[in-house]
Amino acid sequence: MDLVRDKIRFKHYSLSTENTYIAWIKQFIIFHGKRHPTEMGAAEVEAFLTYLATERHVSSSTQNQALSAILFLYRDVLAVELPWLDGFERSKKPRRLPVVLTVLEMQALLKEAEMAPPPIGLIIKLLYGTGMRLMEAVRLRVKDVELTRREIIVRDGKGGKDRVTILPDSLLDAMRAQLALRRQWHEQDLALGKVDVWLPDALAVKYPNASREWGWQYVFAAKNYSIDPRSKAERRHHIEEKQIQRYVKKAALAAGIAKPTSPHTLRHSFATHMLQAGYDIRTVQELLGHSDVATTMIYPHVLNKGGKGVISPLDQFLQAD
Repeated sequence: MDLVRDKIRFKHYSLSTENTYIAWIKQFIIFHGKRHPTEMGAAEVEAFLTYLATERHVSSSTQNQALSAILFLYRDVLAVELPWLDGFERSKKPRRLPVVLTVLEMQALLKEAEMAPPPIGLIIKLLYGTGMRLMEAVRLRVKDVELTRREIIVRDGKGGKDRVTILPDSLLDAMRAQLALRRQWHEQDLALGKVDVWLPDALAVKYPNASREWGWQYVFAAKNYSIDPRSKAERRHHIEEKQIQRYVKKAALAAGIAKPTSPHTLRHSFATHMLQAGYDIRTVQELLGHSDVATTMIYPHVLNKGGKGVISPLDQFLQAD
């Protein structure tokens, strides 16, 4: 497991990916009686994946996640060249339409979200108002908030890409207040000697003072200090993403929304409502950070289903009468 961790960190994978891969590799080894991976091959991998599908009833995406972890173990950690690795077929992922809230449902959810403790309510509004992913919002740095230009620069988004998205005018005052509070915490952290913040890609080595600078601090930092699981340093991390997930679900239930609602639902709703407002697909693609416009084309499909997209032949028949 130490070799797996070292290889994951060498490749600059995220902590969540590290924990996920470690967990799946452990399950794979335990499933086969703690045999060493070099003693196993395609038959053992297929047996484990079959167990996940038939006994544990996991989804195709979860099954593929387990396969990715196992292939990482063989290819990158053990450096084993096995012919079956290249030909191993992944489970087909079903293509589903995203869950999208109507404008009225979104208004009701945001109203209920105002009851959440700060800054959770502000983050929920940002997710819908900017189209950011949950982790992009909680990892937002002070230097990437452009109040004058009303922009937010999303750094190291999905696929390692940067992009620019909008900062809603209605949230400017709330963002200024959040930054003012965050500045107070920063001064306290300086006084206590706990101002260091985690920096990506060894920037802490290249710029030794950057981790203490105001611009690199998280906008939505946690109230309490925590121990970094990798460096073991005690410092202030960003707010826990699970808090936002819980309050989004809570607000949706309070608003009487029957659809399964998560923070990512707000991103889907942002894209759909932008298209409904008349913005072109390329603009929405850039705001979402999609590499291929085909990914963004899922939202016009949502617009074409029901509503004003098509007229039922039943309605046409009754109108003719």
